Amino acid sequence: MALKRSTKVDANISMSSMTDIVFLLLIFFLVTSTLINPNALKLFLPKSTGQVSAKPTVTVSVKDQGDESYTYHINGNQEPIPFEQVEDQLVVLLQTDEDPTFSIYSDETVPIGEIVQIMNIAKRNHYKVILATSPE
Repeated sequence: MALKRSTKVDANISMSSMTDIVFLLLIFFLVTSTLINPNALKLFLPKSTGQVSAKPTVTVSVKDQGDESYTYHINGNQEPIPFEQVEDQLVVLLQTDEDPTFSIYSDETVPIGEIVQIMNIAKRNHYKVILATSPE
């Protein structure tokens, strides 16, 4: 006695769910790729226990005066200079270097906005920046 199934198994796979997943992944990667900033500054953040291989020839110090004013000092000079002159002096001091690098020393109380302004100077002039830290 030969028994046969009354229903046949369909060997086809529905691709509609697969195309939905691919479409969602495509949207995800398009959105996340716009969040990546390719114009980021190259910063060498030294660890407090290690050394940085790049040796800066110029230092910029930012000191907090306590009344939301900040002074800028180039190469440890005691005489402060206005922020408008920092870029000009850095260009003069670093124009002969093959790999121009300068380091930023700042008080803990200096807001990050002041430090970013100095980093923007480095970005405009294609300088490398080292943000100095103190050992723990």
